[in-house]
Amino acid sequence: MKKKRKQNQNQRSNKKQDELTLKDSLNSEIFKQLNDKKKELEKAEVERIEKEKQKKLEEKRIREKNKSFEELLNESNMNWEKYK
Repeated sequence: MKKKRKQNQNQRSNKKQDELTLKDSLNSEIFKQLNDKKKELEKAEVERIEKEKQKKLEEKRIREKNKSFEELLNESNMNWEKYK
């Protein structure tokens, strides 16, 4: 049983050594370009999300600004019947 475990572990370690990663097979310059492109895309995604969030906040502000008195009164949690 121990022999089989040792053999399996040896086979696994040999496979790991035999496998080449993308970084190993690519030219360092190409790898650097790919990493730069990845960072650029991540930055663009963050900017897009931030712009989307700002747009939603602006739309919410405009909706609040354009509400009628009746809508504001209905949304109020006060009991206005007390004040009649």
